[in-house]
Amino acid sequence: MDSSPAAPAPSLGSPATRREGPEKVTGRARYAAEHALPDRAYAWPVPATVARGRVTAVDTAGALALPGVLSVLTPYDAPRLGPCDDPTLRVLQDPEVPHRGWYVALAVAETPEAARAAAAAVRVRYDAEPHDAVLHTGHPAAYTPELVNGGYPAHREKGDAAAAFAAAPVRVDCAYAVPPLHNHPMEPHAATAHWDADTDGDTDGGGDGGGGGSTLTVYDSSQGSGLVRSTLASLFGLPPDRVTVVSEHVGGAFGCKGTPRPHVVLAVMAARQTGRPVTIALPRRHLAAVVGHRAPTLHRVRLGARTDGTLTALAHEVTTHTSRVREFVEQAAVPARVMYAAPALLTTHRVVPLDVPTPSWMRAPGESPGMYALESAMDELACALGIDPVELRVRNEPDAEPDSGHPFSSRHLVECLREGAARFGWAAHRTPRRDGPLLIGTGVASATYPVYVAPSSARAHALPDGTYLVQINATDLGTGARTVLAQVAADALRVALDRVTVEIGHSALPQGSVAGGSAGTASWGWAVHDACTSLVALLARRSGPIPETGVSVPADTTASAKQKSPYARHAFGAHFAEVQADTVTGEVRLRRLLGVFAAGRILNPLTARSQFVGGMVMGLGMALTEHSTMDPAFGDFTENDLASYHVPTHADVPDIEVHWLDEHDKHLNPTGGKGIGEIGIVGTAAAIGNAFHHATGCRIRELPLTPDRVLAAIG
Repeated sequence: MDSSPAAPAPSLGSPATRREGPEKVTGRARYAAEHALPDRAYAWPVPATVARGRVTAVDTAGALALPGVLSVLTPYDAPRLGPCDDPTLRVLQDPEVPHRGWYVALAVAETPEAARAAAAAVRVRYDAEPHDAVLHTGHPAAYTPELVNGGYPAHREKGDAAAAFAAAPVRVDCAYAVPPLHNHPMEPHAATAHWDADTDGDTDGGGDGGGGGSTLTVYDSSQGSGLVRSTLASLFGLPPDRVTVVSEHVGGAFGCKGTPRPHVVLAVMAARQTGRPVTIALPRRHLAAVVGHRAPTLHRVRLGARTDGTLTALAHEVTTHTSRVREFVEQAAVPARVMYAAPALLTTHRVVPLDVPTPSWMRAPGESPGMYALESAMDELACALGIDPVELRVRNEPDAEPDSGHPFSSRHLVECLREGAARFGWAAHRTPRRDGPLLIGTGVASATYPVYVAPSSARAHALPDGTYLVQINATDLGTGARTVLAQVAADALRVALDRVTVEIGHSALPQGSVAGGSAGTASWGWAVHDACTSLVALLARRSGPIPETGVSVPADTTASAKQKSPYARHAFGAHFAEVQADTVTGEVRLRRLLGVFAAGRILNPLTARSQFVGGMVMGLGMALTEHSTMDPAFGDFTENDLASYHVPTHADVPDIEVHWLDEHDKHLNPTGGKGIGEIGIVGTAAAIGNAFHHATGCRIRELPLTPDRVLAAIG
């Protein structure tokens, strides 16, 4: 009879609650601006008030005369910085102003209030230059870049899409517009920086090579402290081992904290200048100009089809903007390379450099605006053909990835559509209804997001008390990363979850990849899995008790993660929406939203559901409330706070229903997950827009569906 203890129940697949939850709800979790170091000072930046030009003078006398003010840094006296690949981080290095909101000074004081008052008292004179901040499709400066975000070719063509479209018996040729959008995480960008004095007493440093023996510690609100560490080391002339960056708790990001931002450079500058720890927390009104945004995208989608709905041509052309500081091109036409079988396929991007802030990542960059346009056009084609929109998508299901020809590692989009239609009661709700002044309709859209995996490393420790410690420099943005990584470790170690502790969010830990691209769990989990399985194998070969120092095993997935897969790897999903449009007020409200996803193995149903719902809520905001306007006269985003930039609130969000398929894909990674942080937003806006058309018979091709546009459309 076997007397060995029974193996614990698997952790993966169970709804484990967030490990850091008690710390957050009791206030013990400390965020970047909450590290109260002794003698701490505070900094407040001064943004430029011209859209393009040059600083000619900075008068700091009034600011320095205020009580509690320690210093004011300007382009003429700020510490000089070393090399950096990102020119947006070269703050206060020269008098040039590339866009409105670019930082031109920094006030440092004893309190946040004093720093803010000092910043307001700084007087800056400019030599303003003519500027251009307006995007339009015929802009003479538009060009086709070589690559777009994600490293994709900007232009791809298979067959003759123009000829196939012209010959198609049924055609739709539509233009769509998505405005600038902003991430607006709950925690603004913040950092606390502290320099330890040089061993020789020298307190000089910076990019001019005066770092000496200094060490730098920074608490930053970032999606990847390792990247912040290497960037700061280069900028301030330090060996990386003398820089420590901690991002233990991060209050949301949605992409805008994926790379270092100016706030962390300014905090380090101010700490070097004053010899004191310095905290900077950016005002929310500054975020639109300095931490990235989703660039506006103008789309032209042409679909040609036979009368039975079979696509013969698909062309998706996108025009977007970038700044003159750094090129960033939203890859909004790339999803069309994945979705539907069309023998003639054209996808291309054009970009216009303008005097605007540099755009950057925002949840599902490319896929979110691109699938809004493509899935809206598919709905328009379904209407032109008189074919059910679900059935049209099923009829155009490809056998392999249309652009590359590679087989899919798994693709269950049709199953998502069928399952969603059944759960939603799609067939029973295809007749528009009227309830007094309310017009009610339903819509559907598909979703997709690529599978990314990045090299990461981890270390697993067996401790003499029978517990285990797993270390990896991952970042938990509020997604539950700590919890899921502990589940991965527990299963690999074959122990109960409560015997595993996970340490993350510190640059001294084994290097994990940036938390972005829905790749965190897949990338970090792979390294954790490998470290833990290696530890189990090592312990099996040992005899005797675990020593006091423990037994440790490292793992590095660089070789495995960089192997090129012969498969096209994507997650898929389907959204079903019901909306009501008020013919009196023009208000559009969401009544129901249902999503079904095929995203590999769902590792924690509790945190996964939260991620899906969060993405769908952002898609709701994109469809109905969120937008930003570029003021052509001032070169400024006019909706720059939460009073004017309307994110959905509880009153806007009905009960959201989320389901997923039990998908097993052996071509991914040891955990079998595809990543779920972003696919929830993809397609949601299109489903809502399609439902609005079904309800009213009117098609609005520019987001969001605000009352002014609705009333103009429905008359």
